[in-house]
Amino acid sequence: MSATKAAVQSADRTGMFAGLNGKKVTGAAKVSGSGVTLSGFSSDEGPDLHVYLTNGTDEAAVSAGKQLGAVKFDEKSQMFALNGVNASMYTNVVIHCDKAKAVFGAAKLS
Repeated sequence: MSATKAAVQSADRTGMFAGLNGKKVTGAAKVSGSGVTLSGFSSDEGPDLHVYLTNGTDEAAVSAGKQLGAVKFDEKSQMFALNGVNASMYTNVVIHCDKAKAVFGAAKLS
């Protein structure tokens, strides 16, 4: 792997959450080489909330994205391991209710 590629993969990207579909989600998402960190996070309560890396904020993007794990709506700081996922391929961190098939909010990474 070239030094440039390694630098791109290890560069941290961040984004601020915004609610979608009438739901409230706030806080920040940071994607680093080791995982995704949520800070200052809160979300409307849902029965089956998960965090995803996606390339959009609709159901098709969530289906094509990578689920990183279950998210707690009321825990301000949470960490999710990438487990071999190449995060540089994704543009958004999405909070999704799998049971209701609804996007609660998303953070656009930059």
